Amino acid sequence: MKPKRIILIRHGESQANVDKYLFGRVPDYTIELTEKGHEQAREAGKRLKELVKEESVYFYVSPFWRARSTFEEVASAFPRAQFDYSEEPRLREQEWGYLRCDEEFDAICHERRNYGTFYYRIPGGEAGSDVYDRMNDLLGSLYRDFSDKDFPENCVLVTHGLTIRLFIMRFFHLYVEEFERMTAPKNCDLVILELQENGHYRLTTEMTYSKETLRYSRPIKLKQ
Repeated sequence: MKPKRIILIRHGESQANVDKYLFGRVPDYTIELTEKGHEQAREAGKRLKELVKEESVYFYVSPFWRARSTFEEVASAFPRAQFDYSEEPRLREQEWGYLRCDEEFDAICHERRNYGTFYYRIPGGEAGSDVYDRMNDLLGSLYRDFSDKDFPENCVLVTHGLTIRLFIMRFFHLYVEEFERMTAPKNCDLVILELQENGHYRLTTEMTYSKETLRYSRPIKLKQ
């Protein structure tokens, strides 16, 4: 009863992808797509339609406006009878907390890079580990939804770059170090998990990893 595919889509280019300081000036959830982002989302919809063809689709959508707009453009490639959807707040991006001046925003970004994205808690916001906990909780809900015999053939999550990385980390039980090296998918990339004959999902999209050496890394060592 599992869907044939679980597909994660990062939102299109946003205003904050062009000007990162918007994160400190306006509420994160209100940041919208650029014109380029709208076009990227329409193209993603065409690619998704080519992939699933006439199969049924269920969309879970982050409530942030850039994700909502991405979903609207993606869905425009489909006849309305082919899909259903719901808003899923757990798919929101990592929370950055309070509004800040540019200098304070830069200082936080610098400290976060040095400390590690997974563990660093943004003042007034979340750590990557908090988003991981959300993904863990979300998976429980997804599998309850999948148990419905009428669940559509494809599950699509319209969300954000860091959230996608943490979903993949949780789904495939990756180490923190693997997450830290994983780079975010590009705007409107499709990250595809396909159901195999053994009942498990395989990640068919190649994720990219940074070659940089982590400042803090401790592999597990077991006695023989």
